[in-house]
Amino acid sequence: MSFSIAGKTAVVTGAANGVGLAVARHFQERNANVVFADMDEKKLVQELGEELGDDSPVRYFAGDLRQKLTCTNLLSATLDAFDRVDILVNASRQMLAADPLDPDDTAVSTLLDQNLITALRLSQIFSRRMIAQAENDGQTEGPVGSIINLSSIASRRTQPELLAYSVSSAAVDQMTRSMAVALAPERIRVNAVAFGSVLSASLQGALKDNNGLRDDIIGHTPLARIARAQEVAEVVQFLASDASGFMTGQILTVDGGRTLIDAVAGAAH
Repeated sequence: MSFSIAGKTAVVTGAANGVGLAVARHFQERNANVVFADMDEKKLVQELGEELGDDSPVRYFAGDLRQKLTCTNLLSATLDAFDRVDILVNASRQMLAADPLDPDDTAVSTLLDQNLITALRLSQIFSRRMIAQAENDGQTEGPVGSIINLSSIASRRTQPELLAYSVSSAAVDQMTRSMAVALAPERIRVNAVAFGSVLSASLQGALKDNNGLRDDIIGHTPLARIARAQEVAEVVQFLASDASGFMTGQILTVDGGRTLIDAVAGAAH
């Protein structure tokens, strides 16, 4: 079975930096048409630069995807550029510290809106288009589309200061399973990748500010290193490709074995 995504059209949110950017670039390098979506237009333009053009296999879309109209506009922009959509990667994620004992702390509602509701709304809007494409093409069998959500091993860990992030990650995992069952009759697969420490820009910044953090993370990871964003992108490609054609509703863990041994007091990243 092929891991190829060549010729497919993918939309990747959170694509201005971090894992989202790594996924979008990985897809582009494997000859997919890719829409890089993010709120930060300046970073998108800086990243894509002269690659943009009418004949380019990449486009960018800047907007606040927490707004329903913006989600609809993202789909419209994708169709204007490439006429169809085959893959949606919900990679836009935010992490906030929370005080679990403070009734005025809004981190939980903020992250549920950012990490869960946005991904759910995009999945609903884009899956309807995938279904319509199959109907218009007279496609009665075979894969129709793939949706991949990015989650976190925080969904299975207990760190009170990460209450909001843990709750939103667990919600994404359950949303993945529910949508997988709902969309299975339409031949659209929905899976997720839950990862641990990845050497993203945010973690690199945290490592600079905390000399002991790297050793703490490595000490809690059986493979004794921090993952590269590319390693997450490769798993996302697997889930987007026909090689995972009989997988849906699965949460693949990419954490170097960390959740096998992780103590409650382990590093937050």
